Amino acid sequence: MPDTLSPAPDVEGWRSGRGFLLATIGSAVGIGSIWKFPYEVGANGGGAFVLVYLAGLALVVVPLMVAEFAIGRRGRGDAASSLGVVAAEVGRSARWTWIGLLGAATAFVILSFYAVIGGWTIHYTVTTVAQGLNGASAADAQGAFDELLADPARMAAFLFLFLAMVAAIVLRGVQQGIERAMKVLMPLLAVLLVALAVYSMAAGDASAALRFLFVPDFGQLTGRAVLDALGLGFFSIGVGLGLLITYAAYSPADVALRRAAIFSVGADTAISIVAGLAVFPVVFANGLDPAEGPGLVFVSLPVAFAAMPGGRFAAIAFFALLIIAALGSAVSMLEGVVAVADRRLGWPRRRSTAVATGACFVAGLGTVWSFNRWAGVHPLGFLDRYRTATVFDLLDEATSNLLLPLGGLGLAVLCGWVLPARFLGDELALSGWQLAGLRFLLRVAAPISIVAASVAALTS
Repeated sequence: MPDTLSPAPDVEGWRSGRGFLLATIGSAVGIGSIWKFPYEVGANGGGAFVLVYLAGLALVVVPLMVAEFAIGRRGRGDAASSLGVVAAEVGRSARWTWIGLLGAATAFVILSFYAVIGGWTIHYTVTTVAQGLNGASAADAQGAFDELLADPARMAAFLFLFLAMVAAIVLRGVQQGIERAMKVLMPLLAVLLVALAVYSMAAGDASAALRFLFVPDFGQLTGRAVLDALGLGFFSIGVGLGLLITYAAYSPADVALRRAAIFSVGADTAISIVAGLAVFPVVFANGLDPAEGPGLVFVSLPVAFAAMPGGRFAAIAFFALLIIAALGSAVSMLEGVVAVADRRLGWPRRRSTAVATGACFVAGLGTVWSFNRWAGVHPLGFLDRYRTATVFDLLDEATSNLLLPLGGLGLAVLCGWVLPARFLGDELALSGWQLAGLRFLLRVAAPISIVAASVAALTS
């Protein structure tokens, strides 16, 4: 087995800082920003949830993101080996690699169900192009969605197709695959989303959407919602997965990591808000329920689009947008898993990619079947809270609200308490009050926020 603690100076890197930045944004901007953000905001009361989400980004996610960047820049390898290198340099135990291994495992689990949702986006794009919206009523839209969920063979086929697209990008490597794809996909995503938001605001109920998103009602905020907001930040940006460590390991030496982190989070946040502006005006204009849940964009929006002039083209653009967003994040998750396999098992990229993709497809069948064959299976049904939770529900909650925060907590402890201050100072070009502020957030604010949100959720 290859040495898992030595740096990898020969790792293929990004051609440019722009490529690194777009790839990082692509990793952050995914279904979490465009599919999950609107339905989480809708389910948790709107503006108050958005404020907590933004506070979590500032106090927890950004500090952890720059910490991951610093570890990747110094370690120059996959997440696990980079953590081992950094720990060894300061005389600490190589066991800190557990954070990277947990991150890779979490990324694999998320990708297994994320790819199922990615398959839905392909299905809806194809069917809308081929059949249109057919003046869909609420019953028609719900029936079409239920028909898809009830068909495991069709869902598995689109799961396979989505994973094949992701694997094709990762297989080509960092420069020829990921960087080249993100340079095309990210600008296209931004253009499509802004155009759709402008159309939605003009054709829908813009004032109701703006009130819902930006006027907080703290009476709607629960301990559970606070954890959901924090978990959404982790899920959306990808902190705690080690993906940012891996991407930073490929970064050019002249890239300013702090600026890259702030710009990436800012871009993801802006896209999430714009996605809300694309979704909620049509939801409120048609008297639909913003708390529809995971089916919001697949059940409610087709009804809304069908009632609008040019709605078919808007629907095609929206679902194509979801495909692009899903690919950006899925590519980073698969790359994180492949990088660990390459490094720790000594496998060539082709083999690592094939095995990881195949295993993810098999694991993804659990999510596919949780909507049909296993719909009545509730593994934790003996607990009141999870009495009706399916396999998909449990995977979503475990990753967003347990594994990601756990990985983030481990990073905060490592970078705030174990590694010397000079490590972050050297890698991030920080000193004085800036370094002290970052250390405070990593040592105090991030751990307390993560633990407090978890306790609040358990007692709510």
